[in-house]
Amino acid sequence: MKSKRMILGGVLAIVIVGSLIFWGPALRAENKADMAVQLQKLNQVIRAVRDQYVDEPDVAELLDGAIRGLLEELDPHSVYIPAEQQKRISETFRGEFEGIGIHYTIQNKWLTVVSPIPGTPSDRLGLRAGDRFTHIEGISAYGISSEEVQEKLRGPKGSTVNVTIARPGLEVPLEFEIVRDKIPIYSVAAAFMMPDQETGYVRITQFTRLTTDEVEQAIDSLKSVGMQRMILDLRSNPGGYLDQAWRVADLFLPEKDQMIVYTKGRTPRSNTEYYSTGQGAKDDFPLVVLINHGSASASEIVAGAIQDHDRGLVVGQVSFGKGLVQTPLELIDGSVVRITTARYYTPSGRMIQRPYDEGIAEYIMEGHDEIDPNAEIPADTTEREVFHTDGGRVVFGGGGITPDSTVLPERNNSQTALLFSNRMYFEYATEYAAKHPDLATDFPEFAAEFRVTDGMLSEFKDLLEKREFKIDSAMWIEDLDFTKSTIRGELAGILFNDRNLYYLVRTQEDAQVKAAMSLFPQAEEIASLPSSPKPTE
Repeated sequence: MKSKRMILGGVLAIVIVGSLIFWGPALRAENKADMAVQLQKLNQVIRAVRDQYVDEPDVAELLDGAIRGLLEELDPHSVYIPAEQQKRISETFRGEFEGIGIHYTIQNKWLTVVSPIPGTPSDRLGLRAGDRFTHIEGISAYGISSEEVQEKLRGPKGSTVNVTIARPGLEVPLEFEIVRDKIPIYSVAAAFMMPDQETGYVRITQFTRLTTDEVEQAIDSLKSVGMQRMILDLRSNPGGYLDQAWRVADLFLPEKDQMIVYTKGRTPRSNTEYYSTGQGAKDDFPLVVLINHGSASASEIVAGAIQDHDRGLVVGQVSFGKGLVQTPLELIDGSVVRITTARYYTPSGRMIQRPYDEGIAEYIMEGHDEIDPNAEIPADTTEREVFHTDGGRVVFGGGGITPDSTVLPERNNSQTALLFSNRMYFEYATEYAAKHPDLATDFPEFAAEFRVTDGMLSEFKDLLEKREFKIDSAMWIEDLDFTKSTIRGELAGILFNDRNLYYLVRTQEDAQVKAAMSLFPQAEEIASLPSSPKPTE
């Protein structure tokens, strides 16, 4: 107890002295006096907690909480990240880790493969969507948690892990010794040709260290099979690295030295400008960009640059409006504070960040239909300042990117959202695929002819009843088209062991994608607009 008191007292002294040293040069005399009073208050509170709180406080948690509270008073994106969480974040944005290479879910307490990651050990050994891990190193995997999955399956390149797999349709379990390797974390979730064989579709889910390389490879691959125009899907992409947003936007801008994004902050070193290199001249196909309320930060930089330069048509919903730039500061224990140091602006001068003066909780939840697909989206009452594109088109500031064409997604009811979040469509499709392996022969034939029958829907209902889901008939009928489309998509991904095919089937019933397909004439029209001088005040 005495040692903890000494530690807490010592830390407090460092905080007080350090704060005065750090802030002193920037503060006037009266502000220094105010800060001294505030630090004395902090001293009183910490001493009271230390001496009087009903339980002995945890010093580390206490001070972590103080850091969080300090940052929460700044803005929604200045945050404290504990060391373990920062390690996982760094791994994700680095674009690789070491392990066996599967996308997975915990289904009915079993670790289940959603899809093997192409080119990884699991893919090379033939693991398939729907495979269930029954044992890892001889120990039952029933009831395994996501944290335990990472502990048991990740490990140094070259090390091995022995697993037992139950595969739907096979009575005898499969035994595999998997040699771990470097596993890429792909930020391009899907890249394929639409059924018209002219339109390429590329979906980016985040901006990591390797995103530009992935996008460039996807474009080259699609062009090689006849792509004449492209949908770039940035929906629900929360962002990532600024330099990757700049480079991805650069892939589409035909002229050199076009502004892509700039930042402005309180200090000169926070002010930066990013320009195009001209390499986008080789990819001058018509372009439609899809965004929604979940498109944030780096996604908004790309969409804003394409819109301001009339390079393509932006379709969907107003984006999130995350336009604050964070600079990370690594602390001595590996934890990180990310402090906002600047704001993002599009080429026309629009500030991407939307207001957050009604509180952080309201800010984070507003417009996030991805958090609750059935929540009512509040009307956008943000004041919108008028700006102009290179070709003189009107675009709007005020936070977020306002699309050129607003297209709302089809909204599902709460019952459907519950089934989707519990991966019940995937579970049913896994069982159905195991009973009908003959379907996995020809994907074009499957896509053109296979339909979900009334008998299949009855089987699906039986499975839901077995899993103790209570089905409301009116809600079931209301979202029947979504149910059929999702089962078809899951079946395509499982039968042909290719997640691209899941997205290909699902996009056929996606209202925003269908709208994008019809808007290419407008995309071509604005791309041909001559540049005009910006209006002056």
